Amino acid sequence: MEEKYLDGERIYLRPIGPEDTGRIVEWRNKERVRRNFLYQEPFTREGHEHWLRTRVASGEVVQFIVCEKATDRPLGSVYFRDIDPKNKKAEYGIFLGEDDAVGKGIGSEAARLAVAYARDVLRLHKLMLRVFSDNTGAIKSYKKAGFVQEALLKDEYRQDSAYRDILLMAVIFDENR
Repeated sequence: MEEKYLDGERIYLRPIGPEDTGRIVEWRNKERVRRNFLYQEPFTREGHEHWLRTRVASGEVVQFIVCEKATDRPLGSVYFRDIDPKNKKAEYGIFLGEDDAVGKGIGSEAARLAVAYARDVLRLHKLMLRVFSDNTGAIKSYKKAGFVQEALLKDEYRQDSAYRDILLMAVIFDENR
């Protein structure tokens, strides 16, 4: 598997670049996307450029843009953050910014590509994620990619005067492969 380009059936993942900043800011500020992130403050160009300079450029984060193969149209992003080489683990995240890409299996395909990348390229032992327990579409997608629930954190996050539960999910890879 090539590190720079991950090829799926209907999508491919390409490395994020500075030219993606406007699109990322637009996507992350959409209510549908924002409400499913723990960090829910308005997303800014400056904040994203700082993320690219400090987290992506340092290798602490690996981030890709999800693109439709037929048109090369960017649809969203996947990333690996808090990459911990000593413990061979990282946290996975995904969002689809284009509304017409949601509910069509694009997220599931992106998650499968990301799991393969974590296993084969990053050589991780564990890939984990956090997801709101009411985000049933995402949970279904993660399960299709091999994630299993490890924990339920009750009333973990307060949003709009109500508390939301968070699931911790993970894939553990066999290191003897």
